[in-house]
Parts: sequence; structure tokens; C-alpha cells
Amino acid sequence: MTSTLFKNLQLFDGLTDQIQSNAWFITDDQSGKIIARGTADFPKADRSIDLCDKYVMPGFINVHTHITSNPATFDGGRNRSETETAVDAYQNLQTFLKSGVTFIRGCGNSYDIDIKLKRMRNKGMLKHTPEIMPSGRTFSMTGGHGDHPHSTYLVDSSDEIRKAVRTGLKNGSQLIKLMATGGVMTPGDFMADPQLSVTEMRTAVLEAHHKGQRVAAHAEGNPGIQNALDAGVDSIEHGFYVTEREANQMINQGTFLTPTLIAEWAIPEFGKHTLPAWEVKKAADALDDTYANISRAFRLGVKITCGTDAGTPFNGFDQTPKEMELLTTKLGMPPFEAYQCSSINSAALCNISDEYGTLEEGKFADFQVLTENPLEDVLAVQQTDKQVYLHGKREF
Repeated sequence: MTSTLFKNLQLFDGLTDQIQSNAWFITDDQSGKIIARGTADFPKADRSIDLCDKYVMPGFINVHTHITSNPATFDGGRNRSETETAVDAYQNLQTFLKSGVTFIRGCGNSYDIDIKLKRMRNKGMLKHTPEIMPSGRTFSMTGGHGDHPHSTYLVDSSDEIRKAVRTGLKNGSQLIKLMATGGVMTPGDFMADPQLSVTEMRTAVLEAHHKGQRVAAHAEGNPGIQNALDAGVDSIEHGFYVTEREANQMINQGTFLTPTLIAEWAIPEFGKHTLPAWEVKKAADALDDTYANISRAFRLGVKITCGTDAGTPFNGFDQTPKEMELLTTKLGMPPFEAYQCSSINSAALCNISDEYGTLEEGKFADFQVLTENPLEDVLAVQQTDKQVYLHGKREF
């Protein structure tokens, strides 16, 4: 076994709201895991890297991503071939990692490309990309949110969704993504429109849980949020109109909430003269309600995760650090609690807490190196020339 000592660093390990000065840790070069850590005097290792008193913090885990979408085309990239989409997706993965995102969860991708890229990555064929938990295609009713060629299983009964979920799991889906409501980007439907039924979604949950996989529900308004909760999903994605009653149900059930603030914020911020007026209006009308509703859910104790909906209009794959800013400025989280949405809560949602999320012994050395203190200023994580390490090896 060969080892690497990282020394002379200011460590934010993701566990506490303290910076450990003059810190160090040692990684096993083969596994990429931390095998020892401490402060002041350090033991010997086969090689050492001096981080020159810079700040080290965990890499981000982003649990709501669409690597096959294109934030500049405004149509989700639906008109591209599989080859074009795959090349873009590979580049999007690299952009994620450069921004400090070391693990992503797919939340709906056309052609099952995230599943295929994960297989290639596992064979060492992809360079400078984060770890991937793929979802493959989403599950929607005919005419519902996400009803697009190559990106969705269309299901209109419990039997149809049962077979589709089994097919998705067979093909490699590690997350089942359901459409419980309409959405911002679909013409002709609205956040309050219920789509997949409780019975249909409960069937999907049962099939996924049989295989040990999680279920996420796109659920922006009601009654769809309530339907998804009653069906037993593991996470509510967006949840813009989550009520106090629903928040308490989420706490009791252990359901996570991924608010994707930047996706909703970016559309009225940048799209007024580019996007259809109906799309801008849907996002703008909901924005203040979103902040109030999700702030209340957070204060009540709902576990908030880090997801950006990357790939939606004006929402690039380098914007996870911006989501941290919105969590603090719009929801009132201190920086430490905003980072915990990623480091602890997102790892728990993905069932990867034993190896990812915080910088502890026995976990992967996935981290970013910053010039400024991220606990004092959340804007520190928006540094564009940060160093990014994956399993103890520098990628950027």
C-alpha cells in the first residue's frame, strides 16, 4: 500500500461548523480513502502534498441533475441524436467536477445515457468526471410532464408502471423518477396539476424498494405533493408548494426535499426576453411562495438535500455553488447548514453515507480546495480556479 499525506490545510470536514487549523490527513492511494487525520504533528507517508494553508471541504453531492439536457437550447436538448447527446453529457460531467461536484445523481436522462456513461466510467473510459448514480428515463403519464421521445416511459396504469419500472431497473436505473405534477417547462400543464396517481406511484415505489433503490417524485404543487407522499416516495423534488402538514408527514416518513432553487430562480432572472411568456410567468409567480414554503419546511426539520435541476434553462452544470448561495440568502440557512444539505443529507438520500459526504477516516477523499473560508462566506465556493480532488487524486 502506498499513501499520500495532505498537510498544512484548514479543514472543514462537513461534520461540525468549525475549521480545524494546521490539519492533515493521509489517503490510501489504491482505495482513495482517508486512513488517518489529525492536526499539528503528522506521520510519514510515501508522498506528501502541501496545500499551503488553503481551505479544504467536501466535494458537493448534487442529487438532481439532467446531464443530457442543454441549458442553452431551452428545449431540454430533445431534438438531438443520441451521439450528440452523449458527447454533451460527457462534457457536462466534466463541468460538474470542475465546479466542485464529486458525486451526482441522475434525475431523468434521455437515451439512458447516464446509465451507459456510468458503465464506461467504471471501466476507466471517462476522465475527469464525478461519480454517477444514474436514473435513466423518467416515468410519466401520456401527455404529462416530461412526455418526450427517448426520455420517458409513458405509463397509464399500475400494470404499465410496474413493467416499466422493472424494465428500468433491469437496464441499470439506480433511481426511479416519477412525475407527480405538471411543471414549469411543459406547455399546457401547471404545478397544481396532479399526474401519476397514488396507486400508480405506490406500485413504482414497491417495485423499486424490492430492489433496494430509491424513488424520487417531481412534485411542484398540490395535490401532487400529497399524492407522492401518500405513495411513499423517498424524496420530493422541487416541492415549491409544500404545506406545513406535508412537511410534518415528510419528517415522520423520513422523506427528503430537494428544492432546486436555482432552476426556478434562473427562468425569470434571465429568460424574460428569450423564453415563452407562459414559462417565465409560471416560475416568477411561484418564486416568493417557494422561498416561504421551503423555509418553513426547513425550520420544521425536513431534511433538505442539494440538487440544482442542472440542464434547465440558464441553469448550467457549474451552478451548484450558486445553489448554496440561494439556500443561505433565500431560505436563511447559515453556510454550514447549506453545505450539510450536500455533505450529509444528500449522502443519506443516496444511501452512500458510509463512504461519501464528509472527510472522515474510512471515506473517500473527495474534496475541493478554496482560497477563502467557506464558513465565513458562502461565496467562497464559487471560486472558479479551485482545486478538485476525487479519491485523493487531483482532477482540476
